[in-house]
Amino acid sequence: MGLMTSTLLALAILSLLIYPVIRRFGRRSFFVIALAPLAATVAFATQSGRVLGGHVETESVAWVPQVDLSLTFRLDVISLAFALLVTGAGALVLLYCARYFDRNESGLARFGAVFLGFLVSMLGLVLADDVYLLFIFWESTTIFSFLLIGHSSKLRTSRAAALQALIVTTLGGLAMLVGLVILSAGAGSSLLSDIVAQPPQGPAAVAAVYLVLVGALSKSAIFPFHFWLPGAMAAPTPVSAYLHAAAMVKAGIYLIARITPAFADVPGYRETLVILGGITMLNGGIRALRQYDIKLIVAHGTVSQLGFLVMVFGIGDPRASFAGFALLFAHAVAKAPLFLTVGIIDHRTGTRDLRKLSGLGRQAPLLAAIAVLASLSMAGVPPFIGFVSKEAGLAEMLEIGHELPIAYVALVIAILGSILTVAYMGRFLWGAFAAKPGVKSCAVKHEMGSSILVAPIVFVLFALGGGLFANALDPWFQAMVDSAPGAEPEYLALWHGFTAALLISVIVLGAGVGLAKVFSRTEPLLPPPSERFSASHAYWVVTYWVDSFAVRLTAMTQRGSLPFYLSVILIVLVGVVGGTLFGTGTWPTALEWMSSPAQVPIAIIMIAAAIFALRARTRFQSLVLVGVTGYGMAAIFALHGAPDLAVTQALVETVTLIAFVLVIRRLPQHIGGSRPTARVRLTRALIGAGVGLLMGVVALIALGARVADPISLLLPDLAYGGGHGSNVVNVTLVDIRGWDTMGELSVILAAATGVASLIFLKSRVDMSPKLSRRDARTQAREHLARIADPNDQTRREAWVLAGRMLDPAHRSIFLEVVVRLIFHALIILSIYLLLTGHNTPGGGFAGGLVAGLALVARYLAGGRHELRATVPLDAGKILGTGLTLAVSMAIIPLFFGQSALASAWVDIDLGFLGDLPLVTSTVFDIGVYLVVFGLILDVLRSLGAEIDEHEMDDSKGLVIGEVQK
Repeated sequence: MGLMTSTLLALAILSLLIYPVIRRFGRRSFFVIALAPLAATVAFATQSGRVLGGHVETESVAWVPQVDLSLTFRLDVISLAFALLVTGAGALVLLYCARYFDRNESGLARFGAVFLGFLVSMLGLVLADDVYLLFIFWESTTIFSFLLIGHSSKLRTSRAAALQALIVTTLGGLAMLVGLVILSAGAGSSLLSDIVAQPPQGPAAVAAVYLVLVGALSKSAIFPFHFWLPGAMAAPTPVSAYLHAAAMVKAGIYLIARITPAFADVPGYRETLVILGGITMLNGGIRALRQYDIKLIVAHGTVSQLGFLVMVFGIGDPRASFAGFALLFAHAVAKAPLFLTVGIIDHRTGTRDLRKLSGLGRQAPLLAAIAVLASLSMAGVPPFIGFVSKEAGLAEMLEIGHELPIAYVALVIAILGSILTVAYMGRFLWGAFAAKPGVKSCAVKHEMGSSILVAPIVFVLFALGGGLFANALDPWFQAMVDSAPGAEPEYLALWHGFTAALLISVIVLGAGVGLAKVFSRTEPLLPPPSERFSASHAYWVVTYWVDSFAVRLTAMTQRGSLPFYLSVILIVLVGVVGGTLFGTGTWPTALEWMSSPAQVPIAIIMIAAAIFALRARTRFQSLVLVGVTGYGMAAIFALHGAPDLAVTQALVETVTLIAFVLVIRRLPQHIGGSRPTARVRLTRALIGAGVGLLMGVVALIALGARVADPISLLLPDLAYGGGHGSNVVNVTLVDIRGWDTMGELSVILAAATGVASLIFLKSRVDMSPKLSRRDARTQAREHLARIADPNDQTRREAWVLAGRMLDPAHRSIFLEVVVRLIFHALIILSIYLLLTGHNTPGGGFAGGLVAGLALVARYLAGGRHELRATVPLDAGKILGTGLTLAVSMAIIPLFFGQSALASAWVDIDLGFLGDLPLVTSTVFDIGVYLVVFGLILDVLRSLGAEIDEHEMDDSKGLVIGEVQK
């Protein structure tokens, strides 16, 4: 396992383990947790020599080899620089958290775990080379940022801001996924390095590039997606400093920087990025000048700088990209301490409103010095890295403009935006630290100690050191771009002499300072802008209309009317499937109306039953007539040589009829309600005819579409060779497609639980007194003795265990005798079907149904007391045991080096009795048997015995009421 994989895995495991640690030790835990990303920073830093020397490290772990997908990571100069930024900034912010949060901060453990999870996601994003892996980390950062922004879950503003960020960035990410899929298909590889090295061509590739840009621009809050980032300032300050200055919003810039060398010449690529980046830069700068919340000043300034970065990279020239990388890291090390400073001010004074802040510079000189140094770097004042990188950007744009006129457009916007940057940074410093006439000096509400300043001091030192030692950083930024001969970028240095770029920088600083003085005031200089036409307002309008549409659509479609729901489903079925079939269907050349004369009477009976079911006036009549169609299908299966399906169909139809009969007992006998109008009857007739015609057409086209031998011809050999069974149907259920059967068993358990939860009022477990087996046997012996004694006048007793407990008015001696005679035979038959189903018709499903029918007979003869006496076990335990057996047969082969659900068998020679094959899948089949049996028992207890109990309680209540009257 290489450095990248092991680092990601270690940090991911730590993020899962730190929750209880923080709960136990509180905010002090952040001192220790910060060591993890710090160690990762050191580990990556040790690779800088090799990587700068041209070595590219790759690590790959097979993910889905069938489709050539792998967890591939790549460490080159760009990814290494971003990895150092992500881990280093993360360590400093975690160190800051140890003093920022209160000791009794709510949700602190969750915050720490989520923060570290975000760090892992961001690190994986910049290291991932497989585009699908990149997308997974991309969306992970979205989810983690949603949780971090909404940290203060009790505040409505936090929840709304988190949801807004989630929706905007997720929609952009989905668009990006489509683009990545198209690009990877066009390049024949899912590796980003391969896509950039051999970029696909054509209209599809162009569309894909713009889809990727949608994701990148939404992630980096570029117009028209810029509105979510200032709203996300509802998050705690460490979140703002890390996600929105040093990490998450840089993800979009990172992706643009990666793909620009390959796709800069795509029509409209440069123009799109320069225009959108320019709008974002100017809009963010202007809005920053209008804010009174110092955190929003910094936030809108971040939006402005992100626009600047997109604009620089969007020029699509290696020289501009060189300056762009320098600007990106300069922004991170300067903007992060500004956010951290705002957090300290907020905690210290209890406000971020510059109209209420006064004299803080004298009270906290060290804090003010940190903010001043960071602001000077942001404004592009020497000797900070902000000046070095901005001068490099201006110089490269001047140089590139001779070849690409769009660079001159970017230059003009950059000059105007830089003036705004100086202005709002000056306004920030004045608003946060200056003594304002008429404003009372800030009172200290919360002293945080000097140790909280360590993180912002380190950031500021990087900003200062990056400018003073720019020559040492130059090889890094040079290695990040591939320059063509004769178009190499100018070296990065603090001093290049008297150049045009230096002159522009001086003009920018002068104009910016003047503008800062104009806007350094507590009263508004201009009237507040209307938010009606802003992107944020448009977002809320769209979400409002989506919510309204959803409410109206729900009210229209969710009426609580089963006929309406069925009508909608069937109409959609006819429209979608029917339209597709008639457009693409392959019709058979010849029609075979029947394969056996016996099909004709069966079809006539089924059709007649369906028609008469429509005209039935009682529920029982309609139920029986519908059942006739099911038995007709069983007969057709039997005619076509499918005894397993025929038996199963007949048993399922019988059990279904019984379940429906149990349900309709408590419903009115006649189908009530007013007679539907002629219009409704006509609509229903048209829907029914359409569905019937569609299914007939589907059958015809399915028959005509087969041009090769069916795969089912191979199943007999597969069943006997792989499952040691001759019954293809049963072996398929318990072996070939055992995973499907396990899933179906789980669905059966869920269905049984759902039915029980609807019926049982208190507990699913039957708590009523049960007739024990001993008492039942005693009663049976006495009963038989009385029957044998001709002089016993009481010999006409029950033929079933609990017959004497049944109301005489509800007893049927004939039914009791029949049940007494057939019950044990049915149980033996069910076991026979279970054990022989591997080679002859039968199996666990059919056997369970037969056993269930035997149980139904006992219930019909003796009622709920007979049911309790027959099976005293809880139905849930039987269901659980069955599923456990099935799952065990799936897992046990893994311990013997086999695949899940692999079968093993042994044939035992019984002499003249023949051979007895013992197959492990039979145990799986026993699980199926128990699940089916348990389901029928659960249905009988819920729809039968429990409803009987409710009915008896209701009758008692009525009698008591009459007596009291």
